[in-house]
Amino acid sequence: MSQAPTPQFPLMPDIAWPDSARAAQFGAWLAQTAPPHALHPGTLRLASADASFRRYFRIDSGNGSRIIMDAPPQQENCQPFVKVAQLMAASGVLAPKVLAWDQAQGFMLLTDLGDQTMLQVIDLHNASANLPLYLQAVDALLAWQLASQPDVLPPYDEALLRRELELFPEWYLGRHKGLTVAGEMRQTLDQAFGQIIASNLAQPSVYVHRDFMPRNLMKSKNPGDAVGVLDFQDAVYGPITYDIASLMRDAFLSWDESFCLDVTVRYWQQARQAGLPVGDDFGEFYRGVEWMGLQRHLKVAGIFARLTLRDGKQQYLADTPRFIGYIRATCERYRELKPLLRLVDQAEGIAVGSGYAFGRI
Repeated sequence: MSQAPTPQFPLMPDIAWPDSARAAQFGAWLAQTAPPHALHPGTLRLASADASFRRYFRIDSGNGSRIIMDAPPQQENCQPFVKVAQLMAASGVLAPKVLAWDQAQGFMLLTDLGDQTMLQVIDLHNASANLPLYLQAVDALLAWQLASQPDVLPPYDEALLRRELELFPEWYLGRHKGLTVAGEMRQTLDQAFGQIIASNLAQPSVYVHRDFMPRNLMKSKNPGDAVGVLDFQDAVYGPITYDIASLMRDAFLSWDESFCLDVTVRYWQQARQAGLPVGDDFGEFYRGVEWMGLQRHLKVAGIFARLTLRDGKQQYLADTPRFIGYIRATCERYRELKPLLRLVDQAEGIAVGSGYAFGRI
């Protein structure tokens, strides 16, 4: 068996590879890609990694810094990323441009939108100080939604909504909390999930980023410029309430309701003026945002438990109390969600509702 080719230049010592073959593939790809794009291989360094198998490097070039995506094709399909990047560019949203792509090996060269996410520059102690940043994010969201067309992106349909919701009982309640999801608990979940999905599907459909939050938004390099948008490969065509719910009920930070309402009502007013289908009653729209957020929070609690228990990424489970807080706040507000609230309270040891006795494995 012939050995994999050796990289033509040394890789940065702080970059670990799963095996020597993958390192050799990358070295050969970079040697081929560097000259036409004026890349400086010796400047390669790790930029970030996400919850998937993707990771990102930064590298200098004669035209400024660039980003390299390492996405092993066995685990990651980059075709949606390329497609959505083109859609975003066409909509006027600032997103990375694909400069080179080796589809077979899963390496991609991208433009660099900067090294500061919106999350990194937010003032955690003064919500109102962040209003300009959030309004820039709203501008990007409106541009994205206004470009929407049916039958371009996968539908955010009942099957997908339900599949995502099932992550909560499987991974959070079952595997993390050790509960047996059966009997009355299963019936409560089924009833609640049916109500949540019905509310979600009642919303008009637009392009949905599906993870539109400060961690995936890049601070503009120049004051007044648009924010950049990352991590959009899972985009779908679905409820218009999803991305504003994702923006204001963040996975990694929380705001009080007055700030959430302020930004959401500003989004709603601009969306109405732009002709987006957000309705004429803000109260009704906000109810849709809350129920859409509930679907997301149940899903993400399950995903974060899975990332910890299956993938060994311990940092994610530490954020699940934030999602339980979101879930409880929404369930407390709506009478039809009170059974789900009692279930969650029982699982968290917050309160034990009468008639609930969920067994453990």
